[in-house]
Amino acid sequence: MQAARNRLADAEGKLQRYQTAIAAGVEPEALVDPMNEAQAERAAAQAQIESVPAATSVTVAEIYARIDALGDVCGTLADATTAGMSRLYRALNLELRYEPKELAVYATTSPGVDSKRVRGRSCTLTTTLQIPG
Repeated sequence: MQAARNRLADAEGKLQRYQTAIAAGVEPEALVDPMNEAQAERAAAQAQIESVPAATSVTVAEIYARIDALGDVCGTLADATTAGMSRLYRALNLELRYEPKELAVYATTSPGVDSKRVRGRSCTLTTTLQIPG
């Protein structure tokens, strides 16, 4: 997200400099291609920023309900049996995606609530682990 914001600021800076150059007497025709490129960069960055879904807040009660629904996480991790870990990963809706070119693992989880009394919103967390290369 920050990279898209940086690209947007960079494109807007270029456009401002081109407009200043035109005001200073540079022939506008000489800047048509660079201005078109900067406008395309700005539009792409804005589209990427706008495509990010709005963050939703989760109440403290929902967080506790999600933790309770996972069961004995410490015990499961300490035992580290295949069946226990598999249940925990399913409960977390854990997905791992390895990108060899980036030497990174992307982990995404969307823990739900399995309680009949508590209904929680979906909350997805994605993080990246950089693998030392």
